[in-house]
Amino acid sequence: MSVEEKNCKFYAHSKENESFDKWQTIESHLNGVANLAEQFGKLFSSGKVAKVSGCFHDLGKYSQEFQHRIVHHSKRVDHSTAGAQFAYEMYGVQFGKMISYVIAGHHGKGLPNGNENKVSDLKNRLLKVVCEYRKNIDTKCEHPEITNKDFPFENLDVIDGFDLSFFIRMVFSCLVDADFLDTERFINIEKSENRKGYLSLNKLKEKLDFHLRKFTDRKKNINVIRNRILQNCLTAADNRKGCFSLTVPTGGGKTFSSLAFALKHAIKNNQNRIIYVIPYTSIIEQNAEAIRSILGDDAVIEHHSNIDPSREHYRSKLATENWDAPIIVTTNVQFFESLFACRGSRCRKLHNITNSVVIFDEAQMLPVDLLKPCLRTLTALTKCYNTSIVLCTATQPFLGKNKQLKEGLTDVKEIITDPQQLYNDLKRVKVNILKERMTTESLAEKLRKHEKVLSIVSTKKLAFELFNKISDLSNVYHLSSLMCPAHRSEMIKKIKSDLKNKETCRVISTQLIEAGVDIDFPVVFRAIAGIDSIAQAAGRCNREGKLSAGIVNVFFPEKGTPPGFLRKGAETAEIVLDHHIDALSLESVEEYFKRLYQDSDLDKFKIIQELNSGTSDLDFSFRKIAQRFQMIRNDTKSIIIPWGEEGGGRVDALRSCFVETKEIIRSLQRYTVQIHPQIFERIKENFEIIKDEYLVLNNMNVYSKATGLILETEINYSIDDLII
Repeated sequence: MSVEEKNCKFYAHSKENESFDKWQTIESHLNGVANLAEQFGKLFSSGKVAKVSGCFHDLGKYSQEFQHRIVHHSKRVDHSTAGAQFAYEMYGVQFGKMISYVIAGHHGKGLPNGNENKVSDLKNRLLKVVCEYRKNIDTKCEHPEITNKDFPFENLDVIDGFDLSFFIRMVFSCLVDADFLDTERFINIEKSENRKGYLSLNKLKEKLDFHLRKFTDRKKNINVIRNRILQNCLTAADNRKGCFSLTVPTGGGKTFSSLAFALKHAIKNNQNRIIYVIPYTSIIEQNAEAIRSILGDDAVIEHHSNIDPSREHYRSKLATENWDAPIIVTTNVQFFESLFACRGSRCRKLHNITNSVVIFDEAQMLPVDLLKPCLRTLTALTKCYNTSIVLCTATQPFLGKNKQLKEGLTDVKEIITDPQQLYNDLKRVKVNILKERMTTESLAEKLRKHEKVLSIVSTKKLAFELFNKISDLSNVYHLSSLMCPAHRSEMIKKIKSDLKNKETCRVISTQLIEAGVDIDFPVVFRAIAGIDSIAQAAGRCNREGKLSAGIVNVFFPEKGTPPGFLRKGAETAEIVLDHHIDALSLESVEEYFKRLYQDSDLDKFKIIQELNSGTSDLDFSFRKIAQRFQMIRNDTKSIIIPWGEEGGGRVDALRSCFVETKEIIRSLQRYTVQIHPQIFERIKENFEIIKDEYLVLNNMNVYSKATGLILETEINYSIDDLII
């Protein structure tokens, strides 16, 4: 069908079984996207740039080729290059090139690389001959003047490649989300309307205030301390937007106090949402459930790989696409990898990080080998994107700017008025450093002497061996990543039940138990590790403060600490502990992180160097950077374990479904174990492959109810087999 047969109208989107007069015209779509993008961009002083990207993004649809495609559902037509070329022509080699990245990337593989001598890079896209569209538009169409004032920088001329590429990615987010939302509003108005209806931050604050009144109960000493922390947070919330630290030992109630800070601070500064960024999914589940119990089931949106599908509903699934909700709880991986991503689906949410309060729980878990680009990102968010950052932890890492860390943070305000006094008030353990090397046998003998004891080791192999040494005793538990998450959750429930009922309870675990598992032992043994890990272990000891002091014994395994980052952390801790009487003191923690960062490559994959190399000609390697910036790097295989009735049922659902859905795959995350290919080869006869892709254990004889997946005992474990 020709354009003439459609009354010379040009359409952006069609509707199935609807006449042409019900289709969306290109003009309507461009205006809708431009207005939405402008609205998003205004939050970081870039409304005009975002609007222009929306105005031009689909100019390539003004062609006979695209109109033929939309009528006849024929092969795909490149309609994004035309708008990129038009923007470059209208705005030149600086402003125009930045906008052309955004438009060229709004479909397909996302933001292109600038110049890598490939057909897909921006340089060649700008030279490409595209379908004729100019004769069908007014080539003098509105294109407002753009100046240096239309960017979030004080002086655009001195901004380096890192910040310029970050800005392009932010405008890209505005465009792709606006494009999705405008199209959705046309195609499915019901879906669009379901995105609305969340409680305001003011209403959520009222709910939290009502709950926090119990902190004023002065009958319990811990509530007196928690109330002091809360008041510090509420006082600090009156500050203007910026970067804050919240240094609170375990048990200080920092989850709710930090939320109180965030809600009051956001309301005072007209910010839109609170984003919790947490290193482990196990902590997310715990924290999200606690917040949800106070603010309501509909108030908290969890966005991570291990979410229980039963917690999701239609609107929450929509909110994970672009984080347009008042409270988001997510992981370090999801947060930072999205900020360095290039695909539209990953970047949609970025503009909603602007003008927010972002709380980093367990801030010491920022990845060391990516620390510099992470810190540059936090600086950009606070300086240019109206975002407040809260670094929340018991072991505050040293992230200030200095000679070794030029990318460090500046103007960080500590929320707690007297961190040292707070540390003294919440000190509940004594740390003993056991200098002699300890064999598995000698450690097992020590554990036998305690009715309630937790031992945390650094490898799955040692955890397995130690468990076997004392498994003849009653109520002995093993925890490691060789057990699927659903299995571990069952074990943790049993452990908590034993402790609550004052039964004997001995637990052998890898580091995973330090990730926010709320348990309380009088005695803990911890293999030498970084001081932050020792502090996390101490958080599982005398947690409720019922003893005058819990005992944390730090020991040195006979075979040492495995090579890699764990060994570096352990060796650094050993140096620091030699001249600090109190292993967990604020001074000890500060020195530990200074030494650790000084001896580490904090931009191992040369992210900043790569981006800054494109400063002068704006040639940025967006796709290369997205590949380099990965917080989890491994070559493991995912093994699905049909654990229990529910796990077996979900495997059956996968086996019988015609097309595996996202819901089915995500539901199986809680029944998955990761192992390395070389180990899999030795036990592969115990697995079946479903739908030519999914590995499922079909011989439960190699999966122990006590320890999980059974591997050959003679296998030598590599650093990659550790729990981080």
